[in-house]
Amino acid sequence: MSMERFLTGITTSGTPHLGNYVGSIRPSVRASLQSEVQSFYFLADYHALIKTADPARIQRSTLEIAASWLSCGLDPERVVFYRQSDIVEISELAWFLSCVVGKGVLNRAHAYKAAVDKNCAAGMDADADISVGLFMYPVLMGADILMFNAHKVPVGRDQVQHIEMARDMAHSFNHRYGSHFIEPKAVIEDNVATLPGLDGRKMSKSYDNIIPLFAPREQLQKLINGIVTDSKTPGEAKTTEGSALFQMYQAFATPSQTAIFQQDFANGIAWSEAKQRVFERIDQEIAPMRSTYLSLIQNPDRIETILKAGATQARAVATPFMNQLRHAVGLRPLQTQGMAGTTKAGKAATPVFKQYREKDGRFYFKLMSAQGRMLLQSTGFDSPHDAGKTMALLSQTGADALVGLSNHLLISPGTSDHELAMALKQLQTS
Repeated sequence: MSMERFLTGITTSGTPHLGNYVGSIRPSVRASLQSEVQSFYFLADYHALIKTADPARIQRSTLEIAASWLSCGLDPERVVFYRQSDIVEISELAWFLSCVVGKGVLNRAHAYKAAVDKNCAAGMDADADISVGLFMYPVLMGADILMFNAHKVPVGRDQVQHIEMARDMAHSFNHRYGSHFIEPKAVIEDNVATLPGLDGRKMSKSYDNIIPLFAPREQLQKLINGIVTDSKTPGEAKTTEGSALFQMYQAFATPSQTAIFQQDFANGIAWSEAKQRVFERIDQEIAPMRSTYLSLIQNPDRIETILKAGATQARAVATPFMNQLRHAVGLRPLQTQGMAGTTKAGKAATPVFKQYREKDGRFYFKLMSAQGRMLLQSTGFDSPHDAGKTMALLSQTGADALVGLSNHLLISPGTSDHELAMALKQLQTS
């Protein structure tokens, strides 16, 4: 069966910062090293158009974020690493999804609601200066995820809503057109999902409170020294709750190191010493990667080559899948009209088993897709009862039964593990 898919992206609207690193880059790179995981990483340059109208900034950010991924250990030989805008199928899928998601769902999106609330508080029209791009952001994000049927998507807690929306879109599309999408799940590292910035709020380019991921050592120390703290003096007990310094340390330290640091807070550690400890802990992890990053930044041709190769890999998945989706919604050659994919009642057809007897006297069956293509064929059975029991097991158990029946089944050339699994899932729910 196909491997679990893991997908994440970073918007190319600014310099990557420590929040990007602990919340997305680091856990994603770790996941990419697992042999049973297929990882997809992308530079979200379409999303950047919502946040900035500066073309030079988007181009520079794309270079910096790509160099950051690679210097942090992302191996383009092990993963699919691509630029969002190189995959034209994503924008087409976004339109498909926009036709099945309710406007009311998008009205509740956090970013849109925040923009409306800001306008209303200022006495302006609710939708003043809010672009359709901002409103449709969750749909494009849904297309990013569903295009590659990602099982898991690492996000901060503030992004969980978008994964839930992607699940809703997948469910709505599957309900109308048959099972095509896996419903993704959000993956959150509780301790580091949202890293605080210099002012204690979430580290974000929007708040201008970031610490650049590969800031020079001297700049890193200066920025950490500028983190806002309270006025408690050395010797006074300090609370770790709500402390940006403590949260930063925790994101880079082991549990035992964190416990010691927590005790030091209770013992009244001086803020200057606490900041020095945070700086040393962060720099110890980042410094070995900094020189690789600087080298990559000076070699954009190398990065461009890597991204183009990744786009070829991504489109090898996206193009045939998009063809499948186009067929499902009715965008298909006219000679197939009314033949495969729908029933007489106009409802989406489901995969079907067909049993037959060959000249050798044995009984066989094959699984046909909703579009009439053979997905798998059985070997011969001595009786129709035995063939029927195997079909029933597949219908009831789905893809989990495939391993135990591998000696009796032949998967058709061109049939992907995912396509077969989705067909069997559709049989289970039909």
